[in-house]
Amino acid sequence: MSTLSPTAKGYIITLSCPNRPGIVALLSQALYDVGANITEAQQYDDVGSGTFFMRIMFDIVKGGADESGVREAVAKVAEQFSMKYRLNCQSYRPKVMMMVSKFDHCLVDLLYRWRIGELPIDPVGIIANHPEETYKDVEFYGIPFHYLPITKETKPAQEARILALTKEAGAELVVLARYMQILSNEMAAALSGWCINIHHSFLPGFKGARPYHQAYERGVKLIGATAHYVTKDLDEGPIIEQDVERISHADRPEDLIRKGRDIERRVLARAVRYHIEMRTVMNGNKAIVFTS
Repeated sequence: MSTLSPTAKGYIITLSCPNRPGIVALLSQALYDVGANITEAQQYDDVGSGTFFMRIMFDIVKGGADESGVREAVAKVAEQFSMKYRLNCQSYRPKVMMMVSKFDHCLVDLLYRWRIGELPIDPVGIIANHPEETYKDVEFYGIPFHYLPITKETKPAQEARILALTKEAGAELVVLARYMQILSNEMAAALSGWCINIHHSFLPGFKGARPYHQAYERGVKLIGATAHYVTKDLDEGPIIEQDVERISHADRPEDLIRKGRDIERRVLARAVRYHIEMRTVMNGNKAIVFTS
């Protein structure tokens, strides 16, 4: 067993590339050469697209390379196999911008999980299209709050302001925690791949507005929620996480909404955690998710 240095750094690499023999062997050898001890490895070969996906967690043993050496070694292998990859320290905390409308249950849940250390993120702002007094019972813990009401006339200017605030704060992830505004194609394109939305329905069913009422009218026996990456296609981005709960004919729309809030909270929290732990990789209109 390798002895880890008291100052050992842990890393995560998540990658995708055209599949061919030797990827795992050469990457493992490169990591070994810089003093890496692999602690977890998952891989997936998508036969349909001919794409290989992998996620590796590793530590650098005593006397191993520093971070620049690790990055240089990985970059050489990545170039050889035309890899798209992300490499971060395991202790890295991404900056996150949260967006919310009237219903604050998902926002409150994310803030709670962050406060107790369950979600290792650095919230850099909360953007809402309702005034701050709407959330008078919510503790923001000093996180900057931005009230940006949206109307048909103000939408282009406010979306530009949202993107500016996100850039100024250095946000690396935007979370739509029940932000009930349809994004313009331009806004969705700007956020594509680094914005997670929670939709209160088990997609692809019941897209758009009032999905619980749609579900009630159809007499469904299961309701659910879906967390997905934002794309220009409404509620059609790559799905990260979903969950369901059984209901009955006796449940009214308000019962579905109440039960749905519990599903939404846990689905969004899991999706955010998968993203920040680098467990997700885009694969066209789908997401590869290496769950723990």
